[in-house]
Amino acid sequence: MLQNSNETITLPSFELTMVAADTQEATAVQLNQLLNQSHQGLILYFYPKDNTQGCSIQAVDFSHHKAKLESLGFYILGVSRDGIKSHQNFINKKALSIDLISDTDEKLCQYYDVIKEKKMYGKTHLGVVRSTFVYNKNGEMIGSFRDVKAKEHVEKILDFLENKTN
Repeated sequence: MLQNSNETITLPSFELTMVAADTQEATAVQLNQLLNQSHQGLILYFYPKDNTQGCSIQAVDFSHHKAKLESLGFYILGVSRDGIKSHQNFINKKALSIDLISDTDEKLCQYYDVIKEKKMYGKTHLGVVRSTFVYNKNGEMIGSFRDVKAKEHVEKILDFLENKTN
């Protein structure tokens, strides 16, 4: 896991499509709206694909720790290039409690520069590098974590936030 505390990316102001975990309805949102609804800030995590092993582990882990993260005042939002129906299926299949952004046009992924060349089974392709960005209530990035592992990442985010808020 690479943490870069010097990295600064401002929250984008463009409109995004979010699938709400509780209703599974897709709505247009802006990240600053969601930030304003939080008490302390926003956790924005990027993952490669719905219903794959690592991404399922990470999403379930964020859902499992949602109450703790919210008690620290943070709103959690997952982002992938999958469509609305895929997100709805993912939420249902894994009983997720976190909202997901559908970034089918890769606008948000490109903004955060999380699409990189990857090698799998000897073939090269462009894929999303698992990354997490943390913003405080003022919209300032307080942490960026690139190329993270799905397992235990949420616990590392919790440790990071508990150290930042204490």
